[in-house]
Amino acid sequence: MFRAFRSEVEHAIESALQTLAFPTDDLGVETPPKDVPATLASSVAFRLARSANDSPPVVADDIAAAIDLDPDSQSYEYIEHVDTRGPYVNFHVNDEYYTDTLAAGQDPEYGHLPDTGQSVVVEHTSANPTGPIHVGRGRNTIFGDAVARLLEYNGDTVDRHYYLNDAGRQVGVFTWAYEKFDPDSLPDPERDRIDYELVRYYRRGNEFLENADDTAVESAEAEIAAIINGLDAGDTETYERVETVVDQVIEGMQLSFGRLSAAFDEFIKETRFIRNGDADAVVERLKAADSAVYEDDAWQIDLSSHDIEKNLVFLRSDGTTLYTTRDLAHHEWKFNNYDASVTVLGEDHKLQAEQLDATLQILGNDTDQLRQPFYSWVNLPEGGMSTREGTGVDLDDLLDEAIARARQEVYDRLDSRDRDDSLTDDDIDRIARQVGVGAVRYDIVSKQPTKGITFEWDRALDFEAQSAPYIQYVHARCCGIEAEVESSTTLNIADFTSESIPGATALHSDAERALLREIARFPSVVESAATDLEPHVVATFARSFAEQFNTFYRECSVLNAESEAVTAARIALVRAARNTVANALDIVGVDAPQSM
Repeated sequence: MFRAFRSEVEHAIESALQTLAFPTDDLGVETPPKDVPATLASSVAFRLARSANDSPPVVADDIAAAIDLDPDSQSYEYIEHVDTRGPYVNFHVNDEYYTDTLAAGQDPEYGHLPDTGQSVVVEHTSANPTGPIHVGRGRNTIFGDAVARLLEYNGDTVDRHYYLNDAGRQVGVFTWAYEKFDPDSLPDPERDRIDYELVRYYRRGNEFLENADDTAVESAEAEIAAIINGLDAGDTETYERVETVVDQVIEGMQLSFGRLSAAFDEFIKETRFIRNGDADAVVERLKAADSAVYEDDAWQIDLSSHDIEKNLVFLRSDGTTLYTTRDLAHHEWKFNNYDASVTVLGEDHKLQAEQLDATLQILGNDTDQLRQPFYSWVNLPEGGMSTREGTGVDLDDLLDEAIARARQEVYDRLDSRDRDDSLTDDDIDRIARQVGVGAVRYDIVSKQPTKGITFEWDRALDFEAQSAPYIQYVHARCCGIEAEVESSTTLNIADFTSESIPGATALHSDAERALLREIARFPSVVESAATDLEPHVVATFARSFAEQFNTFYRECSVLNAESEAVTAARIALVRAARNTVANALDIVGVDAPQSM
């Protein structure tokens, strides 16, 4: 409804400006200031005041007077009336707007936008397959998965890909170490899981290369180089040796992703583009480019014409390709198979991303279909993280701690209320998992991705503050209200549909109308956030929506309403609120519990 109303407002402003012979390049439609009781406003009078040689309030009055709301001449479905306050032209909605919003909100899929017909591949995480995922890289998973969810709500067809580095030096070291060291010589794994078992080889291999004598290191490096060269040559035996290690690690990592409800549609291996010849084809095309140079015993692309000082190396002196060379082939494959491509990257990859984009253009690609959002790191009070050194904070550790703290919070809250014996241990475990994991996901998604995060337990798990549990509790409260109405009245909520619900005319209080306006706004929030790839905008909406619902809950009784008609309308409003908050949480990857 909000999107339709906004279109009407834009049309009304544009028509008025044309009538007044004003330019229409910027309509100034926006959310009004908090003290302006309207659904939308236009600040265009600010822009036009100088050319009109008049004050903004006077220009605003002229624009409002030029807006024709006569139903015989204009077809405005939702605009009730227009007024001004200072320099703002304010637009107010009618009862039909609220009724249609209430009806639309009954759909469990509310917030999903129409199919765009666009296919999008979202590549995220893509951590080197050398061990368990750590907290810092976990932000890529959480942010990337939220972006994919957001684009699906926007109406796009989305595939989630993990680009698997199975051809680089780290994998060569890992494979060599796996084949060299006896498992009995390694420390016990931190968890009984394959990725935790195998990372011990990787760590021991790096320790050996750093501390062994020169002769031993030279011999090891030769074996590692043979693995890397074998991969680049497409040697089947070498590929199978590496696959043995890599596939097992990915199997374990997927268990961590599963705890976050972050799934991948496909793991795209880097060696795929070596073995099918695509990387070699990219090399030949780059060699033929005008900007190709051979310097420092390597083939490079001079990117100075794209204002990038550092050249991109695409072929070593020994004839082997690099990660970026294969990634160029990978991106061209994505361009050929999808309408748009999104790659989520850490902020330390900005230069490589610029080089990739520029080189793809040199290869003749239209990179407008490529978007590369960046994220900053997640820190814990405990300090830094490094899988290679074995000193990192694994994502599983963070999730275990979050669930344990959430469980304790549930027990504390139950004890303070003379514990509710209707909650079983399974219920408490479910709530602890939903709240704990939800707290981690929400705390990370709710921040602008380019800002660094220091994760703080007390804030993330605060049931009373602006956090995931606070929002989740709204959904649980909605479910509880619906259950009470079902058991205490003759109303059959299950029969409510968008066609059979009560009208919104019974909802006339400020709290009810404000909640309806927020519900109406949700699809527009999805659209705007998807356009900018900013799931944190949805997280912010969910938080403000929870506040608005709690205002309604305090001021408007459902069971003790003044009439059955008001009760029916309010329970329909509760259901619309439940669907809205559930889907807002779903976009950021947070469960919506039915009880807490």
